Amino acid sequence: MKNVIDFIETKDVQTTVLYPQLKCSTDEAKILQYMSKRYIQGSEEIIVLEIMQDIYGEQEYEYLYHLQEVKELLELGWLHQKTFTPIKIADATMLELLNSVVALTSSFLKVLEEGSLDVELPAIKPYTDHLEYLQDQFYRIELYQKMSAIRHNVHENSLGIDRIGSKLKLLETRISDRIAQTKDDIALNKFFKQKKLDTKEEILFLALLREEYGSSEVSLRDMNTLIDLISTDEYERIKNRSLLEEGSRLIGSGIMDYEELLNPFGGIARSFFISEEVLQSIIHPQKKKKAIKLKLDTLIKEQEIFELVDPETTLDDVVLHAKTKATLQALIKQVDKDVVARLVAWGIKDKKSGIDARIIFYGPPGTGKTLTSYSLGKTLKRQVLSFDCSKILSMYVGESEKNVRKIFDTYYDLVAKSKTEPILLLNEADQFLSARTSGAGSGVEQMHNQMQNIFLEQIESFKGILIATTNLLENIDTAFSRRFNYKIEFKKPDEKQRRQLWQMMLPKNADFEDTFSVDELVKYQLTGGQISLIIKNTAYSVAVKENPIFTLDEFKAQIQKEQSGNFDNERLMGFIK
Repeated sequence: MKNVIDFIETKDVQTTVLYPQLKCSTDEAKILQYMSKRYIQGSEEIIVLEIMQDIYGEQEYEYLYHLQEVKELLELGWLHQKTFTPIKIADATMLELLNSVVALTSSFLKVLEEGSLDVELPAIKPYTDHLEYLQDQFYRIELYQKMSAIRHNVHENSLGIDRIGSKLKLLETRISDRIAQTKDDIALNKFFKQKKLDTKEEILFLALLREEYGSSEVSLRDMNTLIDLISTDEYERIKNRSLLEEGSRLIGSGIMDYEELLNPFGGIARSFFISEEVLQSIIHPQKKKKAIKLKLDTLIKEQEIFELVDPETTLDDVVLHAKTKATLQALIKQVDKDVVARLVAWGIKDKKSGIDARIIFYGPPGTGKTLTSYSLGKTLKRQVLSFDCSKILSMYVGESEKNVRKIFDTYYDLVAKSKTEPILLLNEADQFLSARTSGAGSGVEQMHNQMQNIFLEQIESFKGILIATTNLLENIDTAFSRRFNYKIEFKKPDEKQRRQLWQMMLPKNADFEDTFSVDELVKYQLTGGQISLIIKNTAYSVAVKENPIFTLDEFKAQIQKEQSGNFDNERLMGFIK
């Protein structure tokens, strides 16, 4: 008890053994000294007003100027409130503290008795499961929150930051040591390594994960709140915003995402969250497969209408006519979240409706309409549900009205059950979109008109992104044309594109005759799909020869067969870089 007596009896508190350990100012130490003496005398709880008057006197209300010291001690964790409804310290005014009841914390009493600020942490031992690991990590975020709150205090608070910073350093070292001793993989730690997240990215991720397990008093989803956790000054706040922008590792790779929200002042705020697939892999590490993707795959197997496509190429991988490429880039910008948010803010669009786009890709066969649809899905981070419209008549004769609705009803059902928003691709939609016949007509014509009328209704009310591909735009009924807000033409490749297509599709690790040159092949006006087919047919022809060498004559022979055989109607899907 020597430390206790030394602290409460020494007149100059700065000369006590305990003073350097407290990391506080002299005035703050005097308050602790006064309360320690009262505690030893039997007064555990004391009104702040009484403390102030006893130390600083009652005349001219001098004690009011020292209320800040009480607030600092509450922030440091040396005092705590004993009221039934504690005041939130970061937001409390000085006068709110005046009549509150405070007491020394157990942490201070331990320091008072032992004379040391060293934080006693449990013995280093391996983590038994991921929940134990999360407990330490969430406490880590709590400390970062406390540091952020102290920084926002307009008064001097460096001592409080130093103390919490010291505690945080000890905790982070302890987490590293425990991980080093843990033989089994901890899902979250393994995830951090796989994604190569740095310390700041880890903190942002952990803050949102803590929100998923149970939100704190202050939501951590707001962009400014997240940035404040990892920033010490205004310069760092500006610099660290890049960690939550579109091109960042967290957002760009789909680890995190955000919603655009209108604030009361008419501005747009971003509320961040962890993507569902990543969240499920952390919360339920025992599940080896991605929850959502598995769910959608399973649902697809239960129906016979759609094919589920997980695109592997983006628009950057597709060789297209320059004008088509430019139009597609403009389309991407128009369905970008920031653009949609502006439309919501202007009252042009309803926020709840999400991104809606009805698109027609039109042009000759083999120009890459289907492949581009898939690649657009990859660029927009969406899967694709593809329906082959060429089968519609053979599948639905006699029940056209019912089954055309079924296409869209099934799509909406899959969206609702999987909680995803895949692109709906209607491939070869010429029969749906062609001009309707007038008059009574035959039974087949009446059925075709009924089918188209239902299709027109469904297009009108469609929510999401829909792409219809067709060969001839001039055959489209004007009523359908008006319902599509994007019409994008796919032209046959020019000489420059044909050269690029030939060069990237020619077989790798193959032998070519010495005089072989792609210049001769580029002269033939072929589509990307035709070039792909010609190269494959040539490869099959050459592969069976005793001396498998690619010659210009072999390619020309296949080109002649392609052109004379009129293979333009083949469903060819294209060409990637």
